[in-house]
Amino acid sequence: MDDQALLAEEFDQVRGRLRAIAARILGSTDEADDAVQESWLRASRAGAASVANVPAWLTTIVSRVCLDLLRARQRRREEPIDPTSLEPVMADAATDPEQAAMTADAVGLALLAVLDRLSPAERVAFVLHDLFAVPFDEIAGIVGRSTTTTKKLASRARHRVHGGTDDLQVVDLARQRAVVTAFLSASRAGDLDALLAVLAPDVVRRADALAVAPGTPAEVRGARAVAEETRANMDRARLARPALVDGTVGAVVAPHGMVMVVLRITTVGDRVTAIEVIGDPARLRRIRLGGLLDHVRGDDTTAQEDPRIGDADRPDGHGPQTPADQRGRP
Repeated sequence: MDDQALLAEEFDQVRGRLRAIAARILGSTDEADDAVQESWLRASRAGAASVANVPAWLTTIVSRVCLDLLRARQRRREEPIDPTSLEPVMADAATDPEQAAMTADAVGLALLAVLDRLSPAERVAFVLHDLFAVPFDEIAGIVGRSTTTTKKLASRARHRVHGGTDDLQVVDLARQRAVVTAFLSASRAGDLDALLAVLAPDVVRRADALAVAPGTPAEVRGARAVAEETRANMDRARLARPALVDGTVGAVVAPHGMVMVVLRITTVGDRVTAIEVIGDPARLRRIRLGGLLDHVRGDDTTAQEDPRIGDADRPDGHGPQTPADQRGRP
């Protein structure tokens, strides 16, 4: 077997891990596929005859490709997307709800949300170390920093991801999480009875103009009115996942990891008493989003919770995709 064939074989053995790394870093399975194929092109051009640890070398290559894509996003600074443009996406989701759920859960919407608040180097350092156990000395070479600085990058990212939650909040967060999970589950199912069971009789839903379709009232009052409206939006609800919103449990709608809408949910006991739907980009940037730690999880464990939104010096949207003509497989 020649060197190129041997490299192709080794690449195929770790392809799944490389794709998982790229998906976590980029927040897009499409971009992850492109990054993996670009990594193969770079690896095949360079050759691995003198490489002692091929899997680690390939991890370095795919991570650098992802870092380049993140930096490209930062340079491009795409305009915020109007949340009403979610409708075509949700129409597709309704056509194939299983695929929509897989897309929503593949990377963890809330995790994607918080990762997009990080600088490219912070994001790569956190994902590689905390999610894939890559040693800091290897990550340092990828991000072009010292090992000490790389540890600090990951530490800052970790603090953002976990939202600064302390143990004293755990019990109440667990209660909030259970109520929000029940609300989201009923919303996804379009179950009117379940919605009425979790909504307080005098619940109020407020929304800014960019969070809802034109003509939708800014405020809706009463459990039945809110439940019926929520049931009508069940396609959007399929992409909603719990997240910490300014320190309490709410929800985020983030197709492909891009935060479009945040729900600030107020609970009293086992009922939802208020829902604020936020889609204005200026307001979204001021929200402090954070992740739900494992010990405050409820029953909804399909996604890995943890969130985002850009400060002035942080990436703000989706970046360019690798051209389709570079999708050649080894």
